[in-house]
Amino acid sequence: MTEAFNVLEVATSGAGVPAAEMARSSWQGVRDTLVAFFRGGNEATAAHELRVVNLQQARLLEAPEAEREAVRELVCKELFDQLKGFLQKYPHTAVDLMALVRERERANGEGVAGPRMVAQNNTHSQVIMSNSILGGTFNYRPEVDGPVLQGQG
Repeated sequence: MTEAFNVLEVATSGAGVPAAEMARSSWQGVRDTLVAFFRGGNEATAAHELRVVNLQQARLLEAPEAEREAVRELVCKELFDQLKGFLQKYPHTAVDLMALVRERERANGEGVAGPRMVAQNNTHSQVIMSNSILGGTFNYRPEVDGPVLQGQG
């Protein structure tokens, strides 16, 4: 990975993997990979970061089933903040985090067929999937000629 990378993009991709895996049988392998990732800083940093991850996993597993998805989303946000801070201090570790993301995507059969988008908690919303999303706004570029989709509002 080049020196110039988007910390927010890498942290976002990286946060989803542990949050999704914490309640699965594959968690130990992901945790072991996170240990190696955090050691990219130093041993003291790795121990602290891992304690935080362990507390997040415990909170997720202890959450009542009815609240588990909301807790998972909160854990994902906290992991994002944690990874963002870590990547800002140790940018050379971005390669390892993205390798973890790609490995878990392959293991889960994701990422092979192309782009992936997940939309949650979007009642009464319109979701448009596109291979071309530019900047901070949606720019829909249909691949075939057809009617133009107009937003409502």
